[in-house]
Amino acid sequence: MSAELDISLLVWALTVAFVVVLLAVDLVVAAMRPHHVGFGEAAAWSVFYVLVAIGFGVWFTLHYGSGPGTEYFVGYLVEKSLSVDNLFVFVIIMATFAVPDEHQHKVLTFGIVLALIMRAIFIALGATLLSLFSFVFLLFGLLLIYTAVQLFRHRDEDPDIEDNVVVKTSRRVLPVTEDYVEGDLTTRTRGKRMVTPLFLVLVAIGTIDLLFALDSIPAVFGITAQPYVVFAANAFALLGLRALFFLVQGLLDRLVYLSTGLSLILAFIGLKLILQWAHEDIDDRVPEIPTLLSLAVIAVVLVAVTVASVIRTRRDPSVKAHAGSLRARRASAGQADRKRRVADRER
Repeated sequence: MSAELDISLLVWALTVAFVVVLLAVDLVVAAMRPHHVGFGEAAAWSVFYVLVAIGFGVWFTLHYGSGPGTEYFVGYLVEKSLSVDNLFVFVIIMATFAVPDEHQHKVLTFGIVLALIMRAIFIALGATLLSLFSFVFLLFGLLLIYTAVQLFRHRDEDPDIEDNVVVKTSRRVLPVTEDYVEGDLTTRTRGKRMVTPLFLVLVAIGTIDLLFALDSIPAVFGITAQPYVVFAANAFALLGLRALFFLVQGLLDRLVYLSTGLSLILAFIGLKLILQWAHEDIDDRVPEIPTLLSLAVIAVVLVAVTVASVIRTRRDPSVKAHAGSLRARRASAGQADRKRRVADRER
């Protein structure tokens, strides 16, 4: 990894301000003009955000060198690929809560804001821990390998949103309206303050954002130890998430091997972090994985799983992709009853 960068407070402030302005524009558009986002609009915004991310990377490389610049682009690629898995879960949340088209824009923008806040906190914590304790590389590496194994084991499942403990608790303790009340989070009905289903949607997305931050931040720290690069890679990958959702939501179910590919990428970065720790704390003869090799491996895996997914879905159009889960999805009471009845008949 490259030497510590000297990023001034002014550069930090301008970068954060730029990200906030872009988010504010998204939020204002979502709040002031609720509408169904069509393919053309989504494609235009997606291209815009990719060009913004590339433009930032070019500026960063020219000012701080090819090493940090390469780390930014690899980190951006990792976060972008992980963000596609976020989209799977967002689609599941939208379907679970039957979110109307005109409110999905607002939900996604709030979700991205929550994700950025959580990741900023984790970046600060991760950078502090790494500066104090080098064995944190080992912990991050083991966490990513564990996540990779669990994701691979449950690659053909989807996370159970209704089983989310925060969502279930919210339903139990808060009065919830039947409809979305024009996209408001709360409303007053017969003199009683109530939350709308949109509030529960944001709760679900917030908790999912937290879980994804626990994976994505160690993953990008496996590419670079520079907090500024980690923040920039995360911010610019997340900024395009809203537009990407509307652009590819109809195509996501065709990426049948995406979860497998992501599990391989997370395992690879986990190994990279463990080797980094061993090189620094045990023996400097332990090899490290260069950033350019990481870029090549990640790119090859993403291309391979995309091509393999296209071939599989062409041969069998009935097969559908899944977001993957870190734990087995529990059967509902109805499903359990049906399984018991089948077992009784077989006996």
